[in-house]
Amino acid sequence: MAKLNFGGVEETVVTRGEFPVEKAREILKDETIAVIGYGVQGPGQGLNLRDNGFNVIVGQRQGKTFEKAIADGWKPGETLFSIEEACAKATIILCLLSDAAVISVWPTIKPHLTQGKALYFSHGFAINWNDRTGVVPPKDIDVIMVAPKGSGATVRSLFLEGRGINSSFAVYQDYTGRALERTIALGIGIGSGYLFETTFEREAVSDLTGERGSLMGAIQGLLLAQYEVLRENGHTPSEAFNETVEELTQSLMPLFAAKGMDWMYANCSTTAQRGALDWMGPFHDAIKPVVQKLYASVKSGEEAQRSIDSNSAPDYRDRLNEELRQLRESELWRTAVTVRQLRPENNK
Repeated sequence: MAKLNFGGVEETVVTRGEFPVEKAREILKDETIAVIGYGVQGPGQGLNLRDNGFNVIVGQRQGKTFEKAIADGWKPGETLFSIEEACAKATIILCLLSDAAVISVWPTIKPHLTQGKALYFSHGFAINWNDRTGVVPPKDIDVIMVAPKGSGATVRSLFLEGRGINSSFAVYQDYTGRALERTIALGIGIGSGYLFETTFEREAVSDLTGERGSLMGAIQGLLLAQYEVLRENGHTPSEAFNETVEELTQSLMPLFAAKGMDWMYANCSTTAQRGALDWMGPFHDAIKPVVQKLYASVKSGEEAQRSIDSNSAPDYRDRLNEELRQLRESELWRTAVTVRQLRPENNK
């Protein structure tokens, strides 16, 4: 593990160069890794571990997701089992269920957490707020985390491209004295490009803040506000969408993703440069109080409780689908469908 300096702050980072997959396989050669849950993160992490030569099985309830696992090559009775069977067979249990599902399935998992096993998460939610979730692991196991900074689909697609997703890692409980090496080996095994150290608390709080903020909630709010103002002032849907979303995602994001915001600014017109530099301050000043309020809500556990209460409601799925339908059928995102069809790659 290396110590790297990020803007004056020293952090612990692990790369595949210093910790190759061969070393990870050697560390975990006697382990049976059970992927519990085959929804969002399960397929990507499970398939990457399998392709990298680890001893992996899947635990999943019967249903559509069970059939998806079969379609991905997991064999019932050999590498695909019920959750109970997989947990019993495993020495490392990868709990990759949704936060709500972890709460409901925890009574099934806990009896199989026998001495020396490892319980692995990809999100700090269940452990950090265990006074609300009830997920309190026994003291004689390792409790560890590798949290990819992206969706399960991205974990898989970047692996297949020969690249790797960034991931954070943490050890919550080290009973065996091997918790850290197990964690890093699993992080490399699932295809992480590099891993940076965190804690369960920091990961949980930063993750919920990011999802509600710049990654999803705030970006939709900002895009919709600008689109609405343009439309209210007579601009067409196509023009409003292109100036709000299409140019951002197709032209500008790749620039600052590659070399930073200053480089993106330097490669735009002088008019754009001046306007961006003048207006980033007012936007920052208007938005920071909202982010501070959001962070306080996450830190206090209020957001976690809201999520638990909402996701455990009997009509949760119906209400979610209705909210997503409204988002999908809004003018902004109906315009997106048409604009995407007009992209050159779709008109060959």
